[in-house]
Amino acid sequence: MVKVERAVSGPAAQPAGVAWLIAIGAWFVPGVGHLWLKRWGRALLMGGAVWASFLVGLAMGGHMFSLSTGQGSSPLLQIPPMIANMGSGLPYLFCLLFGIGFSDNPEQAARATYEYGNTFLLIAGLLNYLTVLDAFDIAVGRKP
Repeated sequence: MVKVERAVSGPAAQPAGVAWLIAIGAWFVPGVGHLWLKRWGRALLMGGAVWASFLVGLAMGGHMFSLSTGQGSSPLLQIPPMIANMGSGLPYLFCLLFGIGFSDNPEQAARATYEYGNTFLLIAGLLNYLTVLDAFDIAVGRKP
């Protein structure tokens, strides 16, 4: 049986420490990892999609999750959507710091677009996780 190995070092391969810094930067500010790698199109497309989803979700009255926003259920049920929201990085931390989108306001939940807003906010975080992985894979040379 012939063993086929993939090349781990490509033309844009970075040292491991730099690749991890790129990944952390890509999580913290959506799109920055690809900017660092000079992948302008991917930075605009992927980072822009995360920012747009996050802002549209907030504009629609979406609710972001944390352990302190009980919503009448167990705090353990808040962990999966909280992890998804945290994927947005800086936008999530900014909103957490200033209390934007975390209130349990009944008027907010009564909006027709409330659930759509929640979905956009969750998708923004999950999409940013994929963006981080893409930037990391490019940085270590696994992806052209």
